[in-house]
Amino acid sequence: RSNGTIMLRSSHIRRCLRAVGKPLDKITRQDVTGWMSTQEWGRAARASARASLRTFWAWAVATGATASNPMADIPPVRQLPGVPKPIPDAVVVVALSQAPPEIALAIEVMAVCGLRRAECACLRACDIEPVGQGWMLRVVGKGGRVRMVPCPPLLARKLKARGGWVFPGAQQGHISPGWLGKLISRYLPPGWTPHALRHRYASVAYAKGHDIRAVQHLLGHASVATTQMYIALNDMAVQEAASGAWHLAS
Repeated sequence: RSNGTIMLRSSHIRRCLRAVGKPLDKITRQDVTGWMSTQEWGRAARASARASLRTFWAWAVATGATASNPMADIPPVRQLPGVPKPIPDAVVVVALSQAPPEIALAIEVMAVCGLRRAECACLRACDIEPVGQGWMLRVVGKGGRVRMVPCPPLLARKLKARGGWVFPGAQQGHISPGWLGKLISRYLPPGWTPHALRHRYASVAYAKGHDIRAVQHLLGHASVATTQMYIALNDMAVQEAASGAWHLAS
């Protein structure tokens, strides 16, 4: 797992065990659900915590740390379809003008190359490669999957000039994804998150080529279904699609 995932899973487990305050073999299903019910989480966060605790107790039973698994019959959290929310270009331009150079560079990378926070935080100058007449970013995504993402020449040169880690920090030499996200959020208006930059990239890329498999590759998604949740259709695309059904063949 990525460092970010390990930190998140560990946090869920520590918080639950500390709140319940019982020996591992004495914790019941009611203890766990009681703790989860007191958290002010959305559906995605609740599903993530459930996954953390299920993984932990499966490990605990397998290693003999306990004989009981209170997570065994806790049902999954039903997820609602996601709604794409691409950040408007005007908002991005303002953020770029107000953020300090390093944060503005991260915003630009996420907006025009579609990288996740963790992928952006781990960028190195050697990941920017000249290919033919352009430049590509070598991106290591979820599950260690590597993809090549086209990069605008001016941005590529700026990244290359950074040398070493593009965004240096205290997490194995680079900035942590969580801290990078917080820094970017300071320069976005209320209601917008760094992840909306990725939605912007997906929506614009699809509007340009109408090739969802290409966008899937660019985003590093394992499933096209996930990619569909990132793409917001513009009014013109909806109008054109609908107008195709307006004429009946004689």
